[in-house]
Amino acid sequence: MVVQDRRGGGAAAVAVACGTGLAVGLLTTGCSPDGAAADDQEPSVRAAAAAAEVRNSAAALLRAGSARVLTSMETVSGGTRVAIRGRGGYDFATSTGRLRVVLPDPAGRPSGGHQPITEILAPGALFMKNRGAGVPADKWVRVDTASLSDGNLVTGGATDPLAAAELLRGAREVTYQGEERLDGVMVRHYRGTTDIGTAAGAASPRTRPALVAAEQGFTTDAVPFDAYLDEDGRLRKVRQWFRFANGAPEGASVTSTTELSDFGTKVAVQLPDERDIYAGKIASPAQ
Repeated sequence: MVVQDRRGGGAAAVAVACGTGLAVGLLTTGCSPDGAAADDQEPSVRAAAAAAEVRNSAAALLRAGSARVLTSMETVSGGTRVAIRGRGGYDFATSTGRLRVVLPDPAGRPSGGHQPITEILAPGALFMKNRGAGVPADKWVRVDTASLSDGNLVTGGATDPLAAAELLRGAREVTYQGEERLDGVMVRHYRGTTDIGTAAGAASPRTRPALVAAEQGFTTDAVPFDAYLDEDGRLRKVRQWFRFANGAPEGASVTSTTELSDFGTKVAVQLPDERDIYAGKIASPAQ
């Protein structure tokens, strides 16, 4: 299902010794042993500050509580390109969300011949209704996200918003691209790569199992990204590129975009009753 791989690397905080004291620089000038300004260190300091802000964006979302969500996932495998769209809401406090995901028909037209899939995201689980593949229309399919080779970063046709944000906890080699306006809001644009293994180690207990699974399933731990943060450090938009084997000689690539707005809006998510969950055999999700 889409993408390109980019470079790896890292960004480190800079400590500058001045005389007998220790100054930790953050977008400031420092002192060299001969008293000259340490202008040559400023790019590293700026990179460290940018990486820190991106890594902290997940915590800012947790403070925000909830948001409206738009998702887009474009996949390429064997020369075939597919685009999947979704919209809904997500509660970061409970790590639950509800999305309406629209699949294209074989000609590429949205929803042609397909009923939209209702997805409920929950810690460790993905529930889908109107799944198709022989599943009764009034039944839900439950998938254990930790059992998926991608940790549900791509399987459901939409990346879990909290997982997308927590994946940025492994951000490195981050560069600031400048300010721009996004849906009427001024945002700071950052670009870099994130390491899935590092992100899994720093993620919250609710998200860590999914990221550990993704680390094992993708063909590379390096995930390129573009992230857009508002003045409160909240993630307004993130685009991430994944690559995995998918049983094809050249593998498959995925471009996943998550957009967040209307922070603090009420999001009501009710998990399906056990009696409404389909227990029969089905095809793999989101196909």
